[in-house]
Amino acid sequence: QVQLVESGGGLVQPGGSLRLSCAASGSIVRVNAMGWYRQAPGKQRELVATISSGGSTNYADSVKGRFTISRDNAKNTVYLQMNSLKPEDTAVYYCNADILRRATMTWLAYWGPGTQVTVSS
Repeated sequence: QVQLVESGGGLVQPGGSLRLSCAASGSIVRVNAMGWYRQAPGKQRELVATISSGGSTNYADSVKGRFTISRDNAKNTVYLQMNSLKPEDTAVYYCNADILRRATMTWLAYWGPGTQVTVSS
């Protein structure tokens, strides 16, 4: 079995920082692209940032200059450093990863269960 587990969410004041982590575990051969998405109440899930296995990154315009995505390939872990947080960043943040599973030798996109980030004074 393969699973993604996020951690690091919580309540923070506007202007504050949080760091999210997401670790992929299980019978994994390789992890390709990894990313973070978020979904606010009443809104569709949206892309926050992605990172390729080689380290190329992509960000939503709304988080450029404030959020930084990074990864540790040896640990199959992706991080999201979030600075200068705003109330509009409040959402459930989901981790996503394209994983080559050992059991079937096929690629599949996995999602974590999500972690709540609340930005409020």
